[in-house]
Amino acid sequence: MYGLITMLSLWMIPVLLSFILIYAVYKKVPVYETFVEGAKGGFGTAVKIIPHLVGMMVAVTIFRESGALDLFISFLHPILQFFHVPGDIVPLALLRPISGTGALAVTTDIIAQHGPDSFLGRLASTMQGSTDTTLYVLTVYFGAVGVRNAVYSLKVGLWADLAGAIASIVIVSLVFG
Repeated sequence: MYGLITMLSLWMIPVLLSFILIYAVYKKVPVYETFVEGAKGGFGTAVKIIPHLVGMMVAVTIFRESGALDLFISFLHPILQFFHVPGDIVPLALLRPISGTGALAVTTDIIAQHGPDSFLGRLASTMQGSTDTTLYVLTVYFGAVGVRNAVYSLKVGLWADLAGAIASIVIVSLVFG
């Protein structure tokens, strides 16, 4: 069974791309010209979102380097102890909605320190997959299309991230704790 899954994962993307190209030729779509037009549109979008990306990166860096993150974690320490939540996971839970790169760095650091099969390694991996970069997504996508009022999307996204973080802690504690 494992060999079949490995073979499917290796061949799925090339087969899918080949099917799309063959179907486009069958429908007489100018494939190369259509690709170039799409690339032009993508480049324009990339240029429009750069200021939003830079602003988000600066904000994340200031939050981390100023010591505000460490201060917040020390404030939460008694609550975390009461619920038996390891304090090492808090930076990941806080950074994940803000920065995917920052969260990946925290996850990588946790796994390097504690190992991939440790409780913290499994919790970090699960939390990384169960939450999203909400502020990044709102900044980039809403900034690209010019949406100015994203309050409700922000609330829903952050609540979903909180639910994902809590679910990660509960499920990993039940399964591996």
